[in-house]
Order: sequence, then C-alpha cells, then structure tokens
Amino acid sequence: MEIQLWTLLGGVLLPYFWAGAATRFKKEQLGSVDLGAPRVQSEQLEGIGARAWGAQMNAWEALGVFLAANLAALMVGVDPNGAWAYACMVWLIGRVAHGVFYIGGQATMRVAAFLVGTTSSVSIFVMAFIA
Repeated sequence: MEIQLWTLLGGVLLPYFWAGAATRFKKEQLGSVDLGAPRVQSEQLEGIGARAWGAQMNAWEALGVFLAANLAALMVGVDPNGAWAYACMVWLIGRVAHGVFYIGGQATMRVAAFLVGTTSSVSIFVMAFIA
C-alpha cells in the first residue's frame, strides 16, 4: 500500500505545483496576484499562463478519477504489491508529463500523457472488477 499512498500524495500535490506556475504567470502577465478573486484572474491569462492554469484544473479532475479507482481496488482487496502498484506509478509519471507538456504547449504529447494517466486509472478499476 505504500506505493499507492505515495502516488496519491503526489497526485494531491501536483495541482498545487501547477498553481505555483500559474501564479508566476499571473504576476508576469497581469502585474499582480488577485487574492480576492484568483479564479476570475486566472481566466484572464493567455498563452503559457493559461496553459499552466489548465494543467492545474486538469490535475484536479484526474485526481478524482484516480482516487476513486484506488478506493475501489482497496475495497475489494486487490493485491497492493502487484499490477496495482505499477499502475499507480505509471499514473503519476503520466500526470507529471501531462502538466509539463501542457505548459510547454506540446499538444500531441499532452494528449498522449493524458491517455497514459487515464488508462492507468481505468486499469485499476478493471483490477477491482476482476478481484
């Protein structure tokens, strides 16, 4: 279970990491960070700043699916030392790559990384169904 917990922690921290990148671009593009309405301000970002904001939002969305898949696997007793652990590691690598490619403007690679992460989450659900 240790790998699953570490990858969940990594998944939880990722949106905050991308938020830090978006904050940098808010300062560069908009002059300051509006703590009173940060989401409204984020919608004003363009280019790389908008992509950093998008990476953050997508990281939150993917985390929910990954969390649900892991909960399902835990509930039905999937072996935590087998394929489940590998799927978790692949998910985290895919999600980190997704953010890097998203912010870097590499759309094809971003989509590929998204599919890696999504396939990993779905595979964990499949493991739960089979168990």
